[in-house]
Formats: sequence, C-alpha cells, structure tokens
Amino acid sequence: MDWATSIGFHDTHHTAQYIIVIRLLVAAVLGAVIGFERGSTHGTAGLRTHVLIAVAAALFTSLAFEIYDQALAGGSQTADPIRAIEAVTAGIAFLGAGAIFQQRGSVHGLTTGAGMWLSGAVGVAVALGYYLIAAGVALLAVLVLAALRAFSHQVVSAENEHVREGTEPSEDR
Repeated sequence: MDWATSIGFHDTHHTAQYIIVIRLLVAAVLGAVIGFERGSTHGTAGLRTHVLIAVAAALFTSLAFEIYDQALAGGSQTADPIRAIEAVTAGIAFLGAGAIFQQRGSVHGLTTGAGMWLSGAVGVAVALGYYLIAAGVALLAVLVLAALRAFSHQVVSAENEHVREGTEPSEDR
C-alpha cells in the first residue's frame, strides 16, 4: 500500500486527474476573462465570483462523468450524468437571481446574472474537453459585454435626452 492510497487517493476512471486539473485551470482563466470585464464595469459579481462559478461548474461536470463511469463499471444501467449538469445550472441560476435586484422601478444586475450563468456554461464546456468552444464563448461574452455596453449607454442617454426635452408623451415620462 503506497502513501497516496493510504490517505484516500483514488485514481480516476474516466479522465486522468492531470487532465481534470488542466480543465479546471482553463475554466478559471476563462471565467476570469468574463469576470474581469464585469468587475471593471462595477458589476455586482466580478472576477472572483466568475472564476469560482466556472471552476465549480467544471468540477461538478468532471465529477459527474467520473461517477457515471464508476456506476457503469459497477454494472449500473441507470446512471444519468445529465442530472449533475441540471444541478449545476440550477445552482448558478440561484446565484444569478441573487445578483438581480429591483430598486425604484428599475432592475439591476441582469447582465451580471447572465454573465454568471454563462461562466458556468463555460466551466461545463471546459470540463467536457471543449476548450475551443469554451474559449470562443468567453471571448464572445467579453466582446458582447464591452461593445454593447458602449452602444446601449449611447441609446439610453439619447432616450433620456428626448424625455427631458418633452418629446416623449407625458405618460412615458
């Protein structure tokens, strides 16, 4: 009996542990990319939150497939790894909902909640080994968040000018 086995170390069945570690690190980096953009714009969830969500999603997904493989090896015919993915998305949705709040008739945090949900999806994609897809989605998220933020601020400020000038109907003011 070697020392690793004596402290409870188990070899993985589906994916080598070093591959899982690499996937977790990739999920952390891609979650950080999304989180950095949100944090730099004073979103309610920033860098650390998005990194933790992406890594947690990647870990849960990796563990789901390890459990699935162990169940199949043990003779089970009813193992269902999709349930783990559903649990991950439900947990992330709960966190995202917590980032959304209403104040004086306006809703804040929707983009942050959506970014958190997307970070989780990126983590799941990384855990499944879809690095290119995960990286592409993270890049797309940053482009959408950064580019459309400037566009939406211009549109909102233009609409506010119309309201102040009295060009909008009084019931819309």
